[in-house]
Amino acid sequence: MLTSEPQREWTVAQAKAHLSEVLRLSETEGPQCIGARKRFVVVPETAWRAHAAPPRMPLGRWLVENVPRGTNLQVPDRHSNRETPFSHDDGE
Repeated sequence: MLTSEPQREWTVAQAKAHLSEVLRLSETEGPQCIGARKRFVVVPETAWRAHAAPPRMPLGRWLVENVPRGTNLQVPDRHSNRETPFSHDDGE
């Protein structure tokens, strides 16, 4: 799980020189911060994926799972002569 504050701060030069240690510490001690002006945080992939947004459900599946239940919806007759919007030919 991601914590709100990095456990250790590294300069870019330090992080370059000790990359394997930065990676190991991110896994054992928590997030590691790199940089002073622009800051970057190193976390294990498992922590990142646990914190990232869950995968989106396909729309068709969501509709099937969330269709209203217990209501008597009247489905219109598809073969009626009712007027359809935007079906007029205005000559344009």
